[in-house]
Amino acid sequence: MPPHPDAGRVADAVAGHWVDRLAPARARPYLRLARIERPVGWWLLLLPCWWSAALAGIAAGRAPDPLHLGLFLIGAVAMRGAGSTYNDIADRDLDAQVERTRSRPLPSGQVSTKAAAAFLVAQALVGFCVLLQFNRTAILVGMLSLAPVAIYPFMKRIMPLPQGVLGLAFAWGALMGWVAVFGRVEAPALWLYAGTVAWIVGYDTIYAVQDIEDDEIAGIKSSARLFGSQLKPLVGLCYALAAALMVPALLGAGAGPLGWLGLALFSAHLGQQVWRLSPRDGRLALTLFRSNRDAGLILFVGLAADALWRALG
Repeated sequence: MPPHPDAGRVADAVAGHWVDRLAPARARPYLRLARIERPVGWWLLLLPCWWSAALAGIAAGRAPDPLHLGLFLIGAVAMRGAGSTYNDIADRDLDAQVERTRSRPLPSGQVSTKAAAAFLVAQALVGFCVLLQFNRTAILVGMLSLAPVAIYPFMKRIMPLPQGVLGLAFAWGALMGWVAVFGRVEAPALWLYAGTVAWIVGYDTIYAVQDIEDDEIAGIKSSARLFGSQLKPLVGLCYALAAALMVPALLGAGAGPLGWLGLALFSAHLGQQVWRLSPRDGRLALTLFRSNRDAGLILFVGLAADALWRALG
């Protein structure tokens, strides 16, 4: 009898995803290892790249480069998959102790550690090939992102705010779009990067609400545990910092009304997340976390429209 489509399905995956319905049974554990059935992750890695590309377009007076946007998309899917695989290899023992993560391919025994390592290398090679399409400075900047990626899985064991290290890694694209256009790191990209780090700490704290009780038992540290009873105001502070730090980024790039409208709507979306957040509702926390894809797209559309308006003007 063939395995049920939901066999091995990870707890927080998108229900009815094509991985569970259409992918060959042998491929499913690897696709799940790469988080393909949880697409919000690669979206959240991709969006800072697109923001940066659009911001650079505003500064350069031209629309974002479609080739760059496409390369960032491929690279985000590949490197999010590689990073998730690496994280799961490092966390396989901890994941076995948490209800939401014990169904992942490694702790559940669907994939061996050796096979996962080989899959990690394959995905990283795809990401590296994408990186080689950019200028030399962008290649160097991209390679530097490996430092926070490498240490992040171990931070949840030793520091109370591991989401800060995740932010440093996941926000790296906020530098890449700018460097791909101008060949150097400049103030607008740095401000965008700082704001993106704050955004990531905020949304990943919301994500961690799902695991507070299990994390306490397993000894896993997280910002959700650290913030405790002050969860809502401190997530609000992270989001407020994100919006505030992006202001000098837009000023430095010379953004016009459409760019500022995008930032205003992005900020409003973050505000309603904080308003709705409940420290005791893990299901709502997952919904709010996923909604950050929409928030990020709103900002991108505003910045890209501003860049296009300048190009046409």
